[in-house]
Amino acid sequence: MRISFLLISSILPFVLACKEKTEKNDTATTNNMEKVSDTAKSITIVPISHATMVLEWNGTTIYVDPVGGAEAFTGQKGPDLILITDIHGDHFDLATLQALNTAKAKLMMPQAVADKMPDSFTPQIDVMDNGDEKERYEIVVTAMPMYNLREEALAFHTKGRGNGYVLTMGDKRLYISGDTEDIPEMRALQDIDKAFVCMNLPYTMTVSKAADAVLQFAPKEVYPYHYRGKPDVSDVSEFKQIVSEGNTDIKVVQLDWYPNDPF
Repeated sequence: MRISFLLISSILPFVLACKEKTEKNDTATTNNMEKVSDTAKSITIVPISHATMVLEWNGTTIYVDPVGGAEAFTGQKGPDLILITDIHGDHFDLATLQALNTAKAKLMMPQAVADKMPDSFTPQIDVMDNGDEKERYEIVVTAMPMYNLREEALAFHTKGRGNGYVLTMGDKRLYISGDTEDIPEMRALQDIDKAFVCMNLPYTMTVSKAADAVLQFAPKEVYPYHYRGKPDVSDVSEFKQIVSEGNTDIKVVQLDWYPNDPF
């Protein structure tokens, strides 16, 4: 396995000020971009907001759950590949897709999302059911289940409706959880280099459940994301503490998913 080096750019002073409490309680890296380089290719991770991110690898730009309008992606390259996990508005926004320049993009999504897309997008869409696998731009994308387990939350995300994704990019494997609890399919993951794991109530899972699942499938790095809930914001520092105490080989990386909020 090649050795990865983490390059983190500096944070503007006013951002540091509003994040002071978080930084004191959590020593994980907070920023608006992370670039991971190895001897062959690099992966760039740009958090946009909540569940939305931009990934770049091997000259390919990937938008994950693009929402927030075209202005949210100012300064980013146009997408080659778009991954959508679910029908909810924090993951799927047709107006954003229509505002972006997606002329050259392939879109991967579950059937429930495809059913909401205009016919004009049909030639670009790859419908992915749980377990499906497809290669685009030398990236192998595997659609993973994402669903709720708690009785009171079953209606939020029913099994089979949405997709998490595993991306195999060269010798790296990235897992994007989407909206899910600590399902058996997540716990059974293997050889994950980077995992983006949600944790917010009432929609997904608790911090402790997320941490317990991470400790079981043991990615090399885990990125807590999608942690704003109603009414509370999940305690990412608690998540980091549980994971770090349980397995010192797992690195918890905190990026700034909420640049306009004090958390």
